[in-house]
Amino acid sequence: MALSILFILSGIAAVLWGANLFTDGAADIARRFRVPQMVIGMTVVALGTSLPEFCVSFASALKGAADIAVGNVVGSNTFNALLITGAAAAVAPITVMRGSLARDIPQALISAVLLAALCMDRDVTRLDGALLMTVFIVFMAYTMRAPRSETKEETEPARLGTWRCILYIIIGLAALVAGSSYFVDGASDVARRLGVSDAIVGLTIAAAGTGLPELATSVVAARKRQSGLALGNVIGSNVFNSLMVIGVTGIVCPMQTNGIAATDFVVLVGSTLLLWGMAFTKRRIERWEGGGLILLYAAYTAWLVWQAAT
Repeated sequence: MALSILFILSGIAAVLWGANLFTDGAADIARRFRVPQMVIGMTVVALGTSLPEFCVSFASALKGAADIAVGNVVGSNTFNALLITGAAAAVAPITVMRGSLARDIPQALISAVLLAALCMDRDVTRLDGALLMTVFIVFMAYTMRAPRSETKEETEPARLGTWRCILYIIIGLAALVAGSSYFVDGASDVARRLGVSDAIVGLTIAAAGTGLPELATSVVAARKRQSGLALGNVIGSNVFNSLMVIGVTGIVCPMQTNGIAATDFVVLVGSTLLLWGMAFTKRRIERWEGGGLILLYAAYTAWLVWQAAT
């Protein structure tokens, strides 16, 4: 138990350190190549911070723990939409671009609805996985080709040298993945010692652990007044998780999900809808709205814990 707690603490420290390096490098790439931060957030940063979810879900499916694999994605996406967005907005109000309202957030919503629909029969087949991957490829192509209006923040001059920027991204990404792995190993061991089910482990412990990169990256980006990177990371990660992670995993290893309740998918879709609705109000997510999202996630987690205890 002591070793598991050490894994948890060291994992958190590594994730926070890696997120700072990764954010600096990714933001500088946006400035150097005049690419809007929202695009960088939804592609490069989202892919990097979604790697822990992919590794955990893929490995879990191969080991026959499908509930952890799918629960990890459902829980992580809910964690992203509520806790991460809430924490980032609490640090600094998030400005939402018009394109995000019309294109990016709807992509996350469609991804959540499609994942929920395919999992309703409690069976993720290779055909389901192929469909998710097809939609993912279409969304990524659309994201890269869609025109973006640049803000003053997105046209600032680059501050880091090219090689230093690349080094920051590589080291930061390595720390993110390693730190998340340590956290999940330690937290999962503690949970199993307490007799918690695979579904609850996936929705809570694994989701929080693999969601740490998104949390750290978005909060750091918000603190540095890089709203596009903070929100793009959340939206992009949810799209990657729902479509790419479950898509690839389902193609390689079809899964049966018996422990993930319909309520969990309702919360996933509802949290994305709520995020979209908040973004419509003055195209900003204010600090008090961020606090509300955090409270909602706390209530959902408390409900999961109560369900596990009864």
